[in-house]
Amino acid sequence: MTFCRPWIGFLAMTSGLLFAVPTPARPVFREDCLILAQGLQLQPYGAQGQTGAVGANGQPGSNADNLTLFADGSPLTLNLAGKDGSRGENGAEGTPPDCGNQPLEARQNLQAADGGNGGNGGNGGDGGNGGSVTIYAANLENLRQIFVTAPGGKGGQPGAGGQGSQGCLCTQPYWTVETCNGSPGSPDYRCTTQEFRCANGRNGVNGNNGLAGRDGLPGRLTVLNLNKPLESDRPTATVTLTTLKDNGFTLSKNRWETRQGATALLAPGSVIADEYLILAERIERSFLLIWNAPQPFRSFAERTVTLGLDDRQEIQATFPDNLWLEGATQKRDQVTEFVVYNALNAGDATQLGNLVLTGNETNLKLFVTDQAGQSNLVKTQFKLKYRTTQADPRFRPPTDYTTRFDGDVPQDLVNLRGNQFVINLGQLPIAPEHLRPGLGVEVELTAIRTFSGYSAEQRLVVRDVLSSARNLPTPPKAPVPAPPQAPAPVAPLNFPQAPAPVVPLPR
Repeated sequence: MTFCRPWIGFLAMTSGLLFAVPTPARPVFREDCLILAQGLQLQPYGAQGQTGAVGANGQPGSNADNLTLFADGSPLTLNLAGKDGSRGENGAEGTPPDCGNQPLEARQNLQAADGGNGGNGGNGGDGGNGGSVTIYAANLENLRQIFVTAPGGKGGQPGAGGQGSQGCLCTQPYWTVETCNGSPGSPDYRCTTQEFRCANGRNGVNGNNGLAGRDGLPGRLTVLNLNKPLESDRPTATVTLTTLKDNGFTLSKNRWETRQGATALLAPGSVIADEYLILAERIERSFLLIWNAPQPFRSFAERTVTLGLDDRQEIQATFPDNLWLEGATQKRDQVTEFVVYNALNAGDATQLGNLVLTGNETNLKLFVTDQAGQSNLVKTQFKLKYRTTQADPRFRPPTDYTTRFDGDVPQDLVNLRGNQFVINLGQLPIAPEHLRPGLGVEVELTAIRTFSGYSAEQRLVVRDVLSSARNLPTPPKAPVPAPPQAPAPVAPLNFPQAPAPVVPLPR
């Protein structure tokens, strides 16, 4: 027999010449030439199998109820176990492919249909939590009579993954198709044979198993060494001065501790979380306002104060910014008393006004009126800037001001006459030619007012022309200070407290 080439290959034509190219495919030998179909795309036939349905997740177990009870020494059994989670469902098997019939004498490689993948299994349901129990016991030995079973429920088992279905198999793995060119018997008559193949379908992949459910948490024990319901915390409050003066007010805080060894407190064999919570201390502190100030209380009665327990379990009072108080704190047992000696509305500290310049040269004076009449309580320090101009500054702001003095006013140059300050400007270190009559001046006065640790500033400006004659304003008569009032008698304390509901305790 005659072959184009006794080797494995396929024929190619270049420049009118046929030659064989090696290939790893299985050869087909003929007495003419042969060619193998290589590198051709696979043409699928049939319908692919479908992925199976995912298994449903298991249902979670229900939590057990929480209980609150008083222990009086009577035997008691409590079943507070959480319910188990249910099992996850299995994934469905992959659906088989529709293989159909393999096409015959196809002039291309074929791919049989793949099997369907199995569905994933469902997750197991989580176990329910065990119930927690809160026990009031005046005698902790009474806990030994209470048997508690409060484990968490078991997590459900996972569902298994579904099986993948089998892929289709080719009925004819290999076949050949002959193609001839030219007329038989002529020199250019050539025949080639192409071989094609069919690939079997792949089997479907098995689905993944689901995840096991988590076990529930065991219940927890809370112990209160009390024989009555626990009152709620009230570590902060905002109340009026009237309430603090008439009744006082009580703040409270429950201090808890976390300890180990819960089962040792209960009847032998009890099942519960080892860590438990116990009320270590109930802290109660009271605050009372004692008004010994000469100012009428009714002017301040509805002002509010914020009270709070600090880390040292002491009450701190925060008064509003617009209320200035002079007082002292004293403690008596668990009661904090705040005694007020003087009270002032903050706005009254900045009511200076009615500035008047009189005289000239060394007799130049500046009069300032305290319109709130509080200068007998409030300390005042003045700063002053003195500027001069050749123009009249009363009607149009000049542009040629020159500063002649800028600094603090010595206290010995300030006199207080009733509600009026008299500042001797002519005694400041200012050259005489800058104090002469007819000179335009601007005086900028800054008053720093302080009272019992509080402070405020007020800026005032007066512009005038110094004259040789001006009637001095008649200072108003200073008010006669009211005699100090005797301290009001302190009524028996009856501190208001919040109602005493049973507190939702921390878990």
